[in-house]
Amino acid sequence: MKNIYEIDGVKPVIDPSSYVHPTAVIIGSVQIGKNCYIGPNASVRGDYGTIIFENGVNFQDGCIAHGFPNGITLIKENGHISHGAVIHGCTIGKNTMVGIQSVIMDNAHIGDECMIAALSYIKPNFKAPNRSIVAGIPAVVKRQVTDKEIQWKSGGTKLYQQLTQRSLASLKSCKPLTDNSLQKKLNIKNFKPLK
Repeated sequence: MKNIYEIDGVKPVIDPSSYVHPTAVIIGSVQIGKNCYIGPNASVRGDYGTIIFENGVNFQDGCIAHGFPNGITLIKENGHISHGAVIHGCTIGKNTMVGIQSVIMDNAHIGDECMIAALSYIKPNFKAPNRSIVAGIPAVVKRQVTDKEIQWKSGGTKLYQQLTQRSLASLKSCKPLTDNSLQKKLNIKNFKPLK
């Protein structure tokens, strides 16, 4: 892993069962639990407060986690943080999904099994009860999450946990192919050869 930094003598703690993409940046007071996925160009800055990712969290491409001095930014077990989201000084509950490019601000508390719609803005000190669907700018609670929606979300999180294992086992730099022979040989679905 590169792009892992200590600051003021404080080093991140990353469980070896978790995957951190080489372009992600992890700084300082950060704790990453078991079977987490940290995607390309993610930024996890524990240079002021502490950032904690419990087991099974996925923190996707371009996400940012940060907080105020001496604060805690917490993503609980099986949290699912979608592409480009910003998590700042808040708490994200267990098995909760934060949609693409959402922003969750300081001292907000998002309960367990919530779903935050893409592009939502969660104001400081906002509280979302367990199993809430939250959406808007500024965001409000729209309704309760259904069992079917939780099942769908949990399935997506499980895919990222599998991606963690796949990435640890096989993701590596390579030179691109110069023709389509491998894709043809593998019979990849929906593959369209270049013309």
